Amino acid sequence: MEIRRDVFQAIADPTRRAIITLVALQAMTPGAIAENFDSSRQTISKHIQILTECELLEQKQTGREIHYHINAKKMKEVSDFIEPFRKMWDDRFNKLETVMKKYKSKK
Repeated sequence: MEIRRDVFQAIADPTRRAIITLVALQAMTPGAIAENFDSSRQTISKHIQILTECELLEQKQTGREIHYHINAKKMKEVSDFIEPFRKMWDDRFNKLETVMKKYKSKK
């Protein structure tokens, strides 16, 4: 059985979230990704490896180059998990806003 890294630990890192954002716009080589960061290419490669292990990025080899692209299906799984929490917090903020408006109108 293959053990995969936790996807939420992977996206908790700001550099990895930035990589996902870059690759979501277009497929990129590791070198092209690394050019967007002050970190070493080796550090960025490690981040890419983690994202690939979590299946957030997929790689496609074209000739001698490897291009990374976003795995939309996996991103949807993450989004689907988070959605109920987003709705819950939206409801709570809406209730708070209602209370604040009532309080303000009483002044």
